[in-house]
Amino acid sequence: MGYINTIRDLEASTYGLPNFGGNSLLKQAGVVQGLHTAHDIADAGASGVSGIGTTTGLYNVLYGQKVWSMLNREVNALAILSKRPYNSSGWRILKSRPFGGSGSTLSLQSDGSGGGIGDDSPQADEIGGVPENAGLSTAADGLGSMAPTYAQLFMSPKTIAHQFDISELAMEMAQIDDGLGDIRAIIREDMGKAHAEAQNKMLVMPLEFYGEASALGDIERNYTSLLKIVTSNAELAALDGGVLATDTLSASNNLGKIFGDNRNSASFLDAEVDFGGSYASSSVRPLTLTLINDMIRRLRVAGGSPKVILTGYDTIQTIADLLQSQERFMDRKEVIPTVNGVRGIKGAEVGFRVATYYDIPLIPVKEMTSTTNSSDTGISDLLFLDTDHLWLQVMKPTQYFEDGISNGNPFGVGRLGNQALYRTIAETGCSFFLGQGKITNVA
Repeated sequence: MGYINTIRDLEASTYGLPNFGGNSLLKQAGVVQGLHTAHDIADAGASGVSGIGTTTGLYNVLYGQKVWSMLNREVNALAILSKRPYNSSGWRILKSRPFGGSGSTLSLQSDGSGGGIGDDSPQADEIGGVPENAGLSTAADGLGSMAPTYAQLFMSPKTIAHQFDISELAMEMAQIDDGLGDIRAIIREDMGKAHAEAQNKMLVMPLEFYGEASALGDIERNYTSLLKIVTSNAELAALDGGVLATDTLSASNNLGKIFGDNRNSASFLDAEVDFGGSYASSSVRPLTLTLINDMIRRLRVAGGSPKVILTGYDTIQTIADLLQSQERFMDRKEVIPTVNGVRGIKGAEVGFRVATYYDIPLIPVKEMTSTTNSSDTGISDLLFLDTDHLWLQVMKPTQYFEDGISNGNPFGVGRLGNQALYRTIAETGCSFFLGQGKITNVA
């Protein structure tokens, strides 16, 4: 039809009506008749309408083909991590110097109580100054064998998968009845977003959830959460045993274990964590610029270089309010998430603009948790991440699989329809725990 001369032509052009003959849109008692009578629906429609019959259950053609999402499904935590190929199941890390201990600074003694060659806390005059013509392997001359201490960590790749299916009838009726057209393409897109959103949630899974072994026995099937990587033995001890987590911290449960080791006796696995004095209900603190500045200073003293601050929208607003009250303002930076993590590119026309604090991008994540035991809701935790040493190690990147009757193989899926699957195999890794920081228990 090339012209619109009558209302019927307009209806046919708008709704794609076939030539049924007569008035296809006969309005009678407020009911549109003649388009489509209900099929397989007797009691309730998709909108919860009850008592649908052959006149009130007529097909409504006013929806259109587009499906609009009302959900925020951002995946910033997943985007900011650098992606590396899974080429090793483990790695070695330096956990102690050959002398001077394993702290952020070289540990020394000056009162005669320190040790000698290779000690964790040697005398200040026993760290390499030797006399002329010193004898090799002579303790009196300050020479002797010493070596750094290394630890081995390992990871197991995690398989993340989401399956869905579509019946043959649903695929056919989508092209006839409700105007969606290729329902497979629509479901495929939304399931792909759900697959990414679930991985994002795993990365900011609340730390205390790992202490619910009886209720969440399969939580280790997920990616290891950034909240679990960026923690310390002191924080775990403060939240376990019923404070925030019901389990008691031990080397054998999910709270204490990480990368084949445990934090009960491995201080090199400790990140810089500021949770206040305790996780008691009265210990929540107001967020201050001093807390943030102190964390950045501690990380830099430890040798870290925070690339991003991962937090929630509420915390970013709190920081903005703190700065504006002092007539100071947050800068903004253009950042782009890539397979190498977040990078700032001058003049880039892609990516997104975010606020910065001391030139460190503040990346908002809607899923960021608030770790507090206060009766008043606290604000989101802050993760200070050195993404040069924190990554997502990918064995199999996200792939989409589909088979079934549309592919001529209903026997493969065992049903008259299609089955589909999104699958990613990866795991988070960290090679420098002291370079990662976290502020929790703030309001």
